Amino acid sequence: MKHTPSRRLRDDLQLIYDWIPAGSRVLDLGCGDGELLSALVEDKQCHGYGVEIDTDSVLAAMERGVNVIQADLEQGLRHFENDSFDVLVLSQTIQAMQNTETILQDMMRVAKQAVVSFPNFGYWKNRLQIGLAGHMPVSERMPYQWYNTPNIHWCTLQDFEKLCAKNQLNILERAVMSGSRRVKRWPNVLGSLAFYRVG
Repeated sequence: MKHTPSRRLRDDLQLIYDWIPAGSRVLDLGCGDGELLSALVEDKQCHGYGVEIDTDSVLAAMERGVNVIQADLEQGLRHFENDSFDVLVLSQTIQAMQNTETILQDMMRVAKQAVVSFPNFGYWKNRLQIGLAGHMPVSERMPYQWYNTPNIHWCTLQDFEKLCAKNQLNILERAVMSGSRRVKRWPNVLGSLAFYRVG
């Protein structure tokens, strides 16, 4: 049965929302203002927690009624027990992590599945900005200049899939978006945002 959120979600959050089964125990890492988790709790009767480092975002999530823990993900997930969640969400956060491999391994310890999304550095507009304009990409998905970006690990779909293979993570589902539309052909070139469900 398809659940429709009681309020409109951002297109990228809607895709993740659709992938999470009703009644799931969810851990949302880098949950921001708690928009996704709030919709999952309210409309899909999910249970869970958000983890966020930014104080303003933590307060905004609390105002939405989200159970949120203020913590630095770089310290790992040692406070969470093995298999304590059904689904872990890492939405547009992995590219800002220093210890990318460590967080991937830790994710699969605490949850049966994970949903990971990230900006695709291989997107054709990014390639053009580097190749023709001669500067690091700036776009709607990556709105920062090279010197103030929180993104420290740029990757493409192929890069992420190789990392999953190296860490023996099975890719259960993949989706790619450009703006608000899903991309089917040449996703590593035509998609600006990638989504993976891994287990």
